[in-house]
Amino acid sequence: MEQRKVHGRGRKLGLAGVLGLGSLALVGCDVAPPDNGFFHALRMGWPDGITPESQSMGNFWVWTWVVAWVIGIIMWALMFVVIFRDSDKRAAKKGKPEFPRQTAYNVPLELTLTVIPVLIVMGLFFFTVQTQDKVTALDKDPQVSVDVTAYQWNWKFGYGNVSGDLTEDGQEYVGEDAERAEAAEANAAVPQDDRDEHGKSVGPIHGKSKEDFTYLNYDQIETLGTSEEVPVLVLPTNTPIEFNLASSDVIHSFWVPEFLFKRDVFPHPEANQSERRFQIEGIDSEGAFVGRCAEMCGTYHAMMNFEVRAVSPENFAAYIAYREANPEATNSQALAEIGEDPYATSTQPFLPGRDSTRGVEGDNYIDRSA
Repeated sequence: MEQRKVHGRGRKLGLAGVLGLGSLALVGCDVAPPDNGFFHALRMGWPDGITPESQSMGNFWVWTWVVAWVIGIIMWALMFVVIFRDSDKRAAKKGKPEFPRQTAYNVPLELTLTVIPVLIVMGLFFFTVQTQDKVTALDKDPQVSVDVTAYQWNWKFGYGNVSGDLTEDGQEYVGEDAERAEAAEANAAVPQDDRDEHGKSVGPIHGKSKEDFTYLNYDQIETLGTSEEVPVLVLPTNTPIEFNLASSDVIHSFWVPEFLFKRDVFPHPEANQSERRFQIEGIDSEGAFVGRCAEMCGTYHAMMNFEVRAVSPENFAAYIAYREANPEATNSQALAEIGEDPYATSTQPFLPGRDSTRGVEGDNYIDRSA
C-alpha cells in the first residue's frame, strides 16, 4: 500500500512537472528567447528577421522547439527509467515476478495520458493562430503600397501609393498610370467573332480574352528587372508597407528570407480566390536583402531574383522625388542620387548572366497593355 502511494505521488509530481514546463514554455511563444548559442541553434538556420512579423515567427519557432525538447526529454527519461527499473534481471534478483505490475484499465492514468497531449496540441494551436493572425493581418495602416508583378523570369515593382509623410512636398503620391490601365482594358475586350449569338463574351479566361491583363497594376514609377540587371526594390525603414502581388503568366512566389514569409503570386488572383495583399509593420534595419521566387516556374527559375534595399524614410522621400522629377532616369541612377549602391549587392552568385539573344519567350518583360 505504501509503495502504491509513493508511485501515485510520483505520477502526480510528474504530471505537474510536464504541465508546468509546457505551460511555461508556451507562455513565452511571443517573447524573444534568450540570446545565447543554444536558443539560436534552435532556429535551425532561420535568418534573424528584419520585421516584427518575422520576429514573432522566429520566436514561435524557437519556443515550439523548446516545448518539443522538454516533452522529448521527459519521455526519454521515463522510457529509460522503465527499461532499467523493470528489467528481467533486476526482477529476478529481487524475487519479483517476470512482468512488472500492469496498469491496464487504470482509468485515471489513461485519462491523464489523454488529457496532457490534448492540452499540448491546444496550446500549440493557440499560439500558431496568434502568430498567423499577426502575420496576415491587413490593418497595419500602410504608408507605402508596392505593386509586385512576377513574370517569367523576373520582377516588376511599382509604387501605387506613398503617404505624404514620405514625400518631400508632403503631398500623397498616387502612382497609377491611368493611360496604360485603360490600354489594358481595351486589349482585354473580346473580339466580336469570339461572342455567341447573344453577343455574350466566350473568351477563354473567365469569358475574357487571353490577353486580359487588367488585373495587373500599372504605375508611373516602376522598376523593371531584365536579363542583365537584377531589380532593386527601394523601401523605407520603420514604415508599414503593403505588397500587392500578381503574375502575368504562371504561378510564382514572392520570398524575402529575412521576412521569414512566402506568398504565392497568381495570375488572375481574384478569379483564383487568392489574397494578393500582405502587409508588414516595418523593416527594422537598413541594408540590402535578397529576394527570390520560391515556386518552380520554368527554365530560369533559379535566376529569378530581386533585392530589397531598405533605406531611411528621408532617403526614400528623396528617391521618390528624384524618380518623379526624372521619369526617364533608371533605378540605378536614382539609387546613386541618394548615395546607395546603384545595383544589387545581395544576389551573388545568382546574377542573371544569361544570354538575352537566345529568343526565349518571356526572357524579357513584354508590356502587353501597350
